[in-house]
Amino acid sequence: MRKIISAALVLAVMLGASAVAAAPKKLTPANPQPRIKPGLTVVYAYPDEIKTLRDASKALQAGGETGPMLAGLDYRDTNIGEKALTSNRSERVAADIRGFVHFDAPGIYVIDFLTNDGIRAVVGGQVVGKFDGRQTCQETFATQVEVPIAGWYPLQILYFQRLNSSCLHMRSGLKGSKVTWMPNQAFGH
Repeated sequence: MRKIISAALVLAVMLGASAVAAAPKKLTPANPQPRIKPGLTVVYAYPDEIKTLRDASKALQAGGETGPMLAGLDYRDTNIGEKALTSNRSERVAADIRGFVHFDAPGIYVIDFLTNDGIRAVVGGQVVGKFDGRQTCQETFATQVEVPIAGWYPLQILYFQRLNSSCLHMRSGLKGSKVTWMPNQAFGH
């Protein structure tokens, strides 16, 4: 009997931990809500070698240059040799992207990113997308978030592209509905 009770207790703890881990991350809106201009700001660095988010962060800390504004986060997979985002190069690019993203209604949303290569995306104070390595244009793990009010939420992305092609997209959708590309007008600075 003691073994059954112990097993039931362990199972209850595990299920409780899973439920907590699956709880949506609550986003914090910008306060006050900002007056917005279209696009996202970006600072680029061009290190000789880049394989991780740490490498990207170090390169940007060592000195970056302001790049042309990003219209949003819908940068399709490039061909080899085409420039990454709005940068000056196609390979070995680190980017610090900042601004705001707008959600039209409160609710539980699912957010993910398509990236080639690494990304650490923070929205409303929560990490909502992360991949620290090399990959073709693929999805990050989907993250459920709670958007408490309609409005603008701070956005910060550390991104890097190592070799060959590049891409960066953000998708979202209310829980239970289709996840779709975020339009450029959902982003501002």
